[in-house]
Amino acid sequence: MDNPFGKITTLEHVMGFFNDGMTLMFGGFGGVGTPPELIDAILEKGISKLTLIGNDTGFPHIGIGKLVSKERAIKVIASHIGSNPIAGKLMHEGRLAVEFSPQGILAERIRAGGVGLPAILSDIGMDNEIVSSNKPHFLLNGKDFLVESALTAEVSIVFAKKADPYGNLIYDKSARNTNPLVAMAGDLTIAEVEEIVPLGSLHPDEIITPGVFVDYVIPSKGVNWKWAWE
Repeated sequence: MDNPFGKITTLEHVMGFFNDGMTLMFGGFGGVGTPPELIDAILEKGISKLTLIGNDTGFPHIGIGKLVSKERAIKVIASHIGSNPIAGKLMHEGRLAVEFSPQGILAERIRAGGVGLPAILSDIGMDNEIVSSNKPHFLLNGKDFLVESALTAEVSIVFAKKADPYGNLIYDKSARNTNPLVAMAGDLTIAEVEEIVPLGSLHPDEIITPGVFVDYVIPSKGVNWKWAWE
């Protein structure tokens, strides 16, 4: 293996994967479970014109909301934006496109993208123009369904409690939220973690995201990781 530390690398290295105009998927729910160091680094690098995919737009100064508040996104696909008034303001002013998807359907669209399905069928929101607008319909067994396209991204970013050098991840309580699905649906997935443990330290039954879905692991500030291959 070229890297003696497996998939563990530095924040500086992974920043080369972020570019203007890209599609970025993020884990988290209202900021809980969103990778803070990665968000700050994207801001610092000046990345803009992003299409963001995730549960919500966080809060103005928490989570993905930092990117939205600084107008680094041109489009958001989310279940709601109500916790971030700046997102609502930008949407009403025509400076941020928002595609709303019911929370469960959003999660399933992400899961579908992660397992390689092109779309799912749903009857949720059939009578709601915000949900159904411009979406194709499909007749199955005499019943009409919306065709909800699967969601993927060029890069997915997730936040985990622990990782080993192979990228196996576990999450901290409710920070688990959408992270396991998001980790599956990126062409490239980067995990920011609070603790890096040696190989074999994670019991197979506690691993939530297998390392096969994770391309890079970066430590949060203050995490000692140079010993992780021992």
